Amino acid sequence: MRFAVDRLDHLVINCRDLEVMASWYQRVLGMEREDFGSPPRIALKFGGQKINLRPADAPAEEWIAAARCEPGTQDLCFVVAVSPEEIVGQFHACGVTIELGPVTRTGALGAMGSVYCRDPEGNLIEVSSYSA
Repeated sequence: MRFAVDRLDHLVINCRDLEVMASWYQRVLGMEREDFGSPPRIALKFGGQKINLRPADAPAEEWIAAARCEPGTQDLCFVVAVSPEEIVGQFHACGVTIELGPVTRTGALGAMGSVYCRDPEGNLIEVSSYSA
């Protein structure tokens, strides 16, 4: 029997400092924090998805994880419903350095306006709008 993936449910970002990362994603990208599980875990919810934050030094017996769990190795793109200029304004208001943008990129649904920055761990974060 064959199947096809329907959607992304969650992804995991490996972190040196969970609190700094959670705060940044809440403040800059407006995500909602959720504390859950045992051992205590932190998730950042948005739309119908979430990001789980994993301590980079978490014991292997407590987490099933990728073969290499290095902080700062993610390259993520988030879609928003505002213009690229508004993304730039939000980044400036939050004191976030813009790496690149606005620029036009090709996303899953076609052309989009993108602005790039880095989170506190150095992950590349692309925030994009299809309204561009």
